[in-house]
Formats: sequence, structure tokens, C-alpha cells
Amino acid sequence: MSYECICRKKSVDQQVEAQTQSQFDVKYAIRTLVLFGLAIVTVMYVEIMLTPVLPRLALDYNVTVGQTTLVLALYTVFGTAITPILGKLGDIYGKKRIMMYVLICYSGMVTITSFTPDFSALLISRTFQGVGLAIIPLAFSIAREQFPRKMIPRAQALISAMLVGGIGLGLSVGAFVANSFGWQTNYHIAAPVVIILTVLIFYQVRESTFRNRRAKLDYAGSAMLGSSLAMIVLGLSEGPQWGWSSPQILALLGVGMLLLIPLMLFERKIKEPLLNFTQLRERNVLVSNILAVTTGTAILLTFTSMIYKLEDAKPSGYGHDILMSGLYLLPFAVVMLIVSYPVGILTSRVGVKPLLLVGSIIGALGSILLSTETSSIQIPEYISVISLGLSFLIVSRQVLLVLSIKPADMGSMTSINQVFFNIGQSLGPAIAASILSTFASAIVLSGHAHLFPTPEAFRYISWLAAFLFIVSFVIALFVKEIIGRKIKDSNYDKEEVVKSQESVENT
Repeated sequence: MSYECICRKKSVDQQVEAQTQSQFDVKYAIRTLVLFGLAIVTVMYVEIMLTPVLPRLALDYNVTVGQTTLVLALYTVFGTAITPILGKLGDIYGKKRIMMYVLICYSGMVTITSFTPDFSALLISRTFQGVGLAIIPLAFSIAREQFPRKMIPRAQALISAMLVGGIGLGLSVGAFVANSFGWQTNYHIAAPVVIILTVLIFYQVRESTFRNRRAKLDYAGSAMLGSSLAMIVLGLSEGPQWGWSSPQILALLGVGMLLLIPLMLFERKIKEPLLNFTQLRERNVLVSNILAVTTGTAILLTFTSMIYKLEDAKPSGYGHDILMSGLYLLPFAVVMLIVSYPVGILTSRVGVKPLLLVGSIIGALGSILLSTETSSIQIPEYISVISLGLSFLIVSRQVLLVLSIKPADMGSMTSINQVFFNIGQSLGPAIAASILSTFASAIVLSGHAHLFPTPEAFRYISWLAAFLFIVSFVIALFVKEIIGRKIKDSNYDKEEVVKSQESVENT
């Protein structure tokens, strides 16, 4: 046996041994998951917490409500554009290292935002906060690498619960804090939390095992993909405010889509592409990315419509204030936080595909029930059913993804999946706003006529959400099961380590 082969075998055996030893390091696993969970719930909380207070921002800074929507849109735009690049850098230089850079930048932007003197400064700091969205795929990747296979469904379940739970908490608790103490208080609370988590993650989390040190960042592909995604997401986010037929929206969406053509042609020719089309075409990866869009759209579609339903004046809505609306939506986050971890345990026993199918059915049933609501007290009941279905869908979708891709590509592929989820999140409010504005009628309040959505508008949105869950069901039928009795943890992990090591050496 040659010296190189002996060294390679030794290196592989060392990695397998280290990975095997980590199975018994339960304290480290719990500590890491808690830190990642808190980081992700904070990121999602900060992302969504300003949604209920956009009218107040307009008054505070003397701008239009349409201008305040940029506070939400630019955050998602920048985060969506930068996430694939940071994910690829994580594959090259180490995912923990890149996560630390992201956390430091994010901590600074969150702190600055809490003291912004004017609207322009708010937009700038809020935009660069979008870098925090990259924390999510990096956390998924590190958990996949450092935990044994049998722990992965539970780890991904906890992280997924924090992701969607953060959205629910941002709309409910964030609304309560903003209503009681001012929207800046949310940032005053979040800033020290992010700084503390940055320090703890630096000292407590280990560096990722798999790194392709010889790979190079695809700068041209990164520029084209970032520009394309930025234009598409901004167009989708601002379409309802600027008008779907406006020249600005048509230009953003048109140029953004056209940029994908040279991007795909270019990425197929280079050795280290940012977008690995070979893996993107694999069945489970493709299914996971489609489900990311449908679930992301369904979540924000439901949330956006229910905010209007709860806060609009009677008889269009129920006339609740921001605080009460947040409390009505709180069960969504509570159910997700309670159910997701048990779903992760269940996934490791029955497989991914059955839970995807069950989650789609439950989500569709909850959306149909929501379309029949006749009182505000029914809303938390029905969205709890939707949240239950989403718990099954999101957890099993994430497990499907991380167990279907190579560890060496984990950062870039989970980042792409996060991009699809962000696109879904941008589609949801845009579609909801279009339906609500299309099906509207005039209602006279205090002697003045105002346009409010009709009951049919909310019903159509719930039906559309149910349709998205049905689409998810059909897509889930094509999943190739990756969890079963025939797969042994140690052999599977060793095979992954060997393949990853050979891939790095061949590169």
C-alpha cells in the first residue's frame, strides 16, 4: 500500500472515529442545538417583528406606508442574494468561521438599527441585517456534520422549529413589545442577545469537519446569481405597492429572470460552480427545494391575510389592535415549538416520506377550515391545525435535504434551499396583497368611504393555501426514502466521509 493511501486511510479513520465519539458527547450536542436554536429564532424574530408596525414607522419617520415596506423587502433581498455565497464560503473555509463573521456583522447592524436617527439610516442598517439569514443554512450544515445520523432528524427538527417559531413570535410577541414600549425596544432586546450568542458560539461550537480547501469561489456566478435573486425578490416584495404593471416592477422581474439564462450557461462550464446543477437535479434535492417554496408561500400567505382579517375594521375584519392580533396568531408559533421535536423523533422511526404526506394533508385541512371561519376565536384554532401540518412538512423536508447531499456541499446546498424558502416568503405577502386589493368593496367609516377586502378575498387566500399543500402532497410522492432499517448509521457515516475525502483530493 502506498504512503498516500495509508495517509488517506488514516485521515478517513480519524474522521470516522471523531464522528463516532461525538455520538456520546450528548452535552455538546444539546449545547450546540440550544445555541443554534436561539440564534435562528432571534434572526427570524428580528426579520418579521416590524411587519405589524409599518403604519407606526410611517408616522415616526413621516414617510408613506409604501416606503416602509422597503424595510422588510431590502432585508430579504440582501439576505437572499448573499446567502448562497456565504454557504459556498463555508464549504471552502469552514462553516463555523463564516458563521462567526456573519454573527459579528449581524450584531453590529442590529445594534445600529436600534439607534437610527432617520429613515435612510434605518433602511441601510436594516438591509445589511439580511446577512443574518445565512446563519440558518450554516447551522443546519454544522448540525448535519457533527451529529451522528440517528440524531440528525431531532437536531434538524429543533432548528426548523426555531425558524418558523421565530416568525410566529415576531408577529405576536414583537407586536406586543412594539405596542407597549415602542418598536425600537425590540432591537434593544435583540442586540445584547445576538452579541451574547456570538460569544457563546465562538467558544462552544466546533469547526466543521468537511472543507474543500482547494475550491475557489465562483465570483462571476456569485455576481449573476446575487443580482438575479435581488431583482426578483425586490420585484415580488414591492409589486403590490408599486403596481404589478409598473415599469419598475416589470424591469426588475424581467431582468432578474433573464440573468438566469447566462448564469446557467456559465455554471455548466466551470469546474467549481456556485450552483451544482448535478445535485440540484437529484430527485430529493429538487423535491426539497420545491417544498421550500410552497411552505414558505403558505406560511406568509396565511399570516398576511389573517393580520388584515384581525385588524381591519368591521364588517370586513374584526377591528382588533396590534396587540390582540399578535395574541391570536401566537398559537401558530407555540404549536410549532412544541410539536417539531417529537416530529423529528418520529421521522427517524417511520421515515421522511410518510410525514411529508401527512403534513400536507393536515395543512390542507387547516386551510380549508380557516376558509370557513365566522368569528375571530376560530382563527387561532384553525391556524394551530395549519401549524401542525407545517411542523411535519418543514422538519421532514429539512431532514430529507441534509441526508441527500454530500457533506462537502452542505453549506452551498442548504443555502440554496434557504433561498427558495425566502422566495416563497416573498411570494406569500405579494399574492395575498394582490387578492385582497382585487376583491375589495367600499365601506363608509366616519363619513368617508374606504376600500376593504371582502369575505371572498380571505376565502380565496385560504383555498390557495390549501392548494399549495395539495401541491406539496403530490410533490412528496416522488421522494426517494432515505431513512430505513437497512441503513446502518456507522457504515453510512463512514461511506460519506470516504466519498467527501476522495472528492476533496480529486479536486
